[in-house]
Amino acid sequence: MSVIRNAWRLAAGSAAILLALAMPASAQTEAKPQYGGTLEIGTVYVTLSALSFDPADWNWKLNHDTGNYLEQLFAADLSKSKKNGGKHPFYADAYLPSDAIRGELAESWEWKKDPLRVEIRLRKGIMFPEKPGVMQSRELTAEDVVFSYNRLAKSPKAQAGYFSYVDKVEATDRHTVVFTFNSFHAEWDYRFGWGYYSPIYPKEMADAGATNWKNGNGTGPFMLTDFVQGNSNTYSKNPIYWDKEKIGGAEYKLPFVDKVVYRTIKDEATFLTALRTGKLDILETIRWSAVDELKKSAPQLQWSKWLNMSGTFLAMRVDTKPFDDIRVRRALNLAVNKQEIVKEFYGGNAELFAYPQHPDYGGYFEPLSAMPDSVKELFTYNPEKAKKLLAEAGVPKGFTFKVQVCSCSPDHIDLIPLLAAYLEQVGVKIEIQTMEYGAFLSAMTTKTNAAGYLMNNGHTNPTRSLHKSFFTKEVWNPSQWSDPKLDAKLDEMYRTSDEEKRVEIIRDITREIVDKAPYIWLPTPYIFTAWWPWVKNYAGELRAGAVRPGPIYARIWIDQELKKKMGR
Repeated sequence: MSVIRNAWRLAAGSAAILLALAMPASAQTEAKPQYGGTLEIGTVYVTLSALSFDPADWNWKLNHDTGNYLEQLFAADLSKSKKNGGKHPFYADAYLPSDAIRGELAESWEWKKDPLRVEIRLRKGIMFPEKPGVMQSRELTAEDVVFSYNRLAKSPKAQAGYFSYVDKVEATDRHTVVFTFNSFHAEWDYRFGWGYYSPIYPKEMADAGATNWKNGNGTGPFMLTDFVQGNSNTYSKNPIYWDKEKIGGAEYKLPFVDKVVYRTIKDEATFLTALRTGKLDILETIRWSAVDELKKSAPQLQWSKWLNMSGTFLAMRVDTKPFDDIRVRRALNLAVNKQEIVKEFYGGNAELFAYPQHPDYGGYFEPLSAMPDSVKELFTYNPEKAKKLLAEAGVPKGFTFKVQVCSCSPDHIDLIPLLAAYLEQVGVKIEIQTMEYGAFLSAMTTKTNAAGYLMNNGHTNPTRSLHKSFFTKEVWNPSQWSDPKLDAKLDEMYRTSDEEKRVEIIRDITREIVDKAPYIWLPTPYIFTAWWPWVKNYAGELRAGAVRPGPIYARIWIDQELKKKMGR
C-alpha cells in the first residue's frame, strides 16, 4: 500500500445546500451590462489578511489589497483575454506578455537614446477623489509618479539593487515623466510600471500616514472604505473614475458594481460552504479534492482550471549542515515519490515539473523530457540510491531537521506528514513547526528560517523567478543559495535585450539550479476557480498585473434579476 494511503486522508465535505432550480435558457443569455450590487469574493489569498497598505513597506501582497484604488503606469490589456477572443487567460501572478500590456495611467511611451530613457506621457484629466482629512480632489500629474518612485526607492525596506539600472526619474512637464537608465534592464516595465511595488499615489496620502488604511487614496475604480483585520476589505465605487469598457460596441463607464468585498476566511471548509451557499459570488482558489462535491451540490457554478502560479518546494538551507552537501540534497529528492504525489495526493491534478519556469511562459519553459538526465533523476523515486548518497555524505544513519510550514495553506498542512513519511524511509526525520503567516514570512525575510522551509513561491515572471530565489542575499531566497558565478549569469540575463538570447540564458540557469537541488522539488498542482452564473463579464481571470485583480473586478457586473431567481 502506498505511503499516501497510509499517511493522508481526504477530509469529508460539509453538507450540500442547493440554491435553486435550474435556470431557464433565457436567463443564460448575455444581457446588457448592469450597474449596482456588491461583489463578494474569496480571492486567491482568501486565507490571508492584508499585510500593509503602505507601498514603501515593500510588501508582496500590496497590489492585491490596494490595486482597486491605486493604479499603475501599465496594466494588462484585458481586451486580449480568452473571454474576449484573445489568447491570454491572465492567471499569472506577475507575468504580462509583451503583446498584452496597455497603458493605464500612461497614455503612451517612447524609447530614446543618448542617454537611454523612456518618456511616458500620462493621460490628462485623471482625478484623485476627495478624501476628507487627507486631500481635496485634484488631477494626477507627473510629479505624483516621481514622488511615488522616489519614496519607494529611498525606503529603508527597499530591496537592494532593485532600481540600480535607473539613474533618475523626473517630470519634464505636467503630464510627462522620464525614466533615464544607466543600462538596459529586462524587467524595466515590470519593476516600475506594473510590478509588485509600483502603484502611483499622491504625496498627501503619505503625509497623512500611508500605513493607516483610512488615508488610502488613488485614481482607481474603487475606494477603500472599510477594513477589518482577518475578516474583510471593502471597496466602494469611485464616482469620478476615468476609465470605460467597450461591450457590444457601446462604451460603459466603470466600475459596474457598487462595492467589492474581499472576505478573509482561514478555514477551508468555511470558505467552501460560503461559496456553495452563495455568500461568496466568486471563490478563486479551490483544491481539486473539493471540486466533485461542489459540482454535485452546486451544479450551476461556473468553473476554470489553472496550473498554480506558485511553485511548491521544501527549501533546504545550504548554509546549514548537512545541506551544504549536494549528495544530501539530491538524496532527499530521490526519497520522495513525486509521481505518486501527482497521482494519489493530487488525483492527477498536478504537473510533475513546472517550477522555477512555468509552462505558460512559452519558450522560456523547457519540459522535463528536454532536461539533462541528472535533472530527470531528481524527479524519479529511488530510495535505495538516496540511502547510498546519504552514506557517501557521511550520514548513513540519517539525521533530523526542523521544517517550518504555514497554517495558511491547507495543501501544505496535508502534504507535510506525507513528506515526513517518505523521508523517514531513508532514515531522515523532520520536526514540523506550524506557523501563522506573519511569523512564517518573517522567518524567511529575516533569514532566520529553519533548515527546512515548505512553501509556495510565485513564479512571478521568467527572469524574476530565478533572481529572487537564487541570487545572493535576495529576500525570497529561503535556501540561502549563494554562488558568485550564478549571480553573474543572472546579471547577464537582465542586461540582455535580445529576447532569443535571454531565453537561452534563462534555460541554462534553470537547468543548472534545478540540478544543484537547493530544494526538494515538488509537483505543481492545478487550482480551480468557481463563480455563480449571475457574475457577468468574467471567465476566471485572476490578475491584471503583479497580484493585482482590481481592473478585472471593475469590469464585472452582477445580474441582479438572475441572482434573485436563484434564491439570493
